[in-house]
Amino acid sequence: MTRRKPARLFALIASLTTLAGMLAISTPAAAQEDSPVSSLVEAWLSSPHGNYHSRSFTYWNKDGEVPANCATCHSETGFLDYLGVDGSAAGSIEKPGVINSPIGCASCHTSEAHALTSVRFPSGVTVDGLGSSATCTVCHQGRQSGLAVTKAVGDLGEDTVSAELSFLNIHYAVAAATMHGAETNGGYHYPGKTYAGRFQHVPSANSCTACHDPHTTKVAEEGCMTCHRGVDTIRDIRMRHGDFDGDGDIAEGIHGEIVTLHERLYNAITAYGREVTGTPIGYAKGRHPYFFVDGDGDGAISDAEAVRDNQFKAWTPRLLKAAYNYQVVMKDPAGYVHNPTYLLQLLHDSLESLSTSVDVDMASISRP
Repeated sequence: MTRRKPARLFALIASLTTLAGMLAISTPAAAQEDSPVSSLVEAWLSSPHGNYHSRSFTYWNKDGEVPANCATCHSETGFLDYLGVDGSAAGSIEKPGVINSPIGCASCHTSEAHALTSVRFPSGVTVDGLGSSATCTVCHQGRQSGLAVTKAVGDLGEDTVSAELSFLNIHYAVAAATMHGAETNGGYHYPGKTYAGRFQHVPSANSCTACHDPHTTKVAEEGCMTCHRGVDTIRDIRMRHGDFDGDGDIAEGIHGEIVTLHERLYNAITAYGREVTGTPIGYAKGRHPYFFVDGDGDGAISDAEAVRDNQFKAWTPRLLKAAYNYQVVMKDPAGYVHNPTYLLQLLHDSLESLSTSVDVDMASISRP
């Protein structure tokens, strides 16, 4: 009888999970410090992927399992299920994931992971030729697309409040969606506008693992400074010279341009809520569903306001599109590296749309 693949899988997971402990038991302390495997395990344990206490891997502990639609990225067993390592069909999830199962060695170091080169995005677009970036792309692409926004608003009037609309959240860690830009429709694209496609960096820094240590996930910033001289941090880098955010400062890094334009979009969103929908709106970072009624009108959402029963519901198509793009930029804090032009275009066009209903000084900003 042929041995079943799952048996080998669980044996592999068990051996990898206990690897650090085995090294500690069988190897003298001095030798442990010099062990390449031990160093890799320590690096992984210090990363978000190896954090057993992270909410990303413990949120479902009370339920005893990670739901199948979340398991791919929130449990190693789910990721292996997605790859088809357990003998199931690749590209789909057949069962819930195991709780407290972070993304470990077996997630990337299998023949199935090494062979993966194509990934399907939420927009339905499949990107080929991803190479070593493919496994990263599976989870770092978000769970919504601008096409979902288009479908949701349908033929509703731009400023018509509709109980049928609700906020669409792109989810977390959307670097791949940002990087591929127009190719995968991560953001909402306004009709008649063109958007930047895949951000092409220099060949030595054009993949996930070329910039991020694959075990710690930390960015190797020293490589950036080799080419981008004369700056103190990577946030000071800018390769374009327009004043995109309208603050008159063209010496700041492109990160500063994005941050200020993002703030301007938030101000326009809150103004639209007050003046057009008649319901004040505010944003609470890290508190789903993110947009709430700003009951006291102070422009900020307090803990008492950031509750589900107080979620904002007076959505119009125009407001939903702008809020979606606001969240896209919010959920990729390193977007200034991944694809700054794309994010600036999303922010500019969202502001331009809102400016037809509320006061926004579009003359002071420019579109890359």
